[in-house]
Amino acid sequence: MTTPAFIIVGRVRKAHGIRGEVVVEPITDAPDAIFASGHRVFAGTASGDIAPNRAELHVDSSRPFSDGYLIAFAEVPDRNAAETWRGRYLLVPADELPPPADDEVYVHELPGMRVELSDGQLIGSVEETYELPQGLAIDVRRAPPRERETILLQFDERTIASVDRDTRVIVVTPPEGLLE
Repeated sequence: MTTPAFIIVGRVRKAHGIRGEVVVEPITDAPDAIFASGHRVFAGTASGDIAPNRAELHVDSSRPFSDGYLIAFAEVPDRNAAETWRGRYLLVPADELPPPADDEVYVHELPGMRVELSDGQLIGSVEETYELPQGLAIDVRRAPPRERETILLQFDERTIASVDRDTRVIVVTPPEGLLE
């Protein structure tokens, strides 16, 4: 799998206050570094594509705020401008990010990965990912003969035992009764 040119690192939830600040949900393990003062991000889509206008934003200030970050961008002068950013995804060039650690994976790499139980039994493959209020979830298309079914699994330490980027295999420990 090739790494895309840009990686999603956050999503603007809403405007905050009258000075143009926005509440950002980080979609990165390093939000303090990504959203540090002076850094830049680009407007993008949920699929990780850069927006047609290639809008570039520069972080003026950033601080933790209510399960996210409160960020002021140099290009967003007031609340009216901030409102136009609601729901937008923020991306950075992939070559500006360190590669993920051995036990990490980029969200864009998950679709198509094989999903198995710890004994090697095939469950299916990741069809889609979702950013839910409780965190990332993967929608798994079941293997034959149940290929018409999907299962939604939380992508957290209770459910995901391991992820192998090289073999593209995710080992899961689903809640009791989910696979029946």
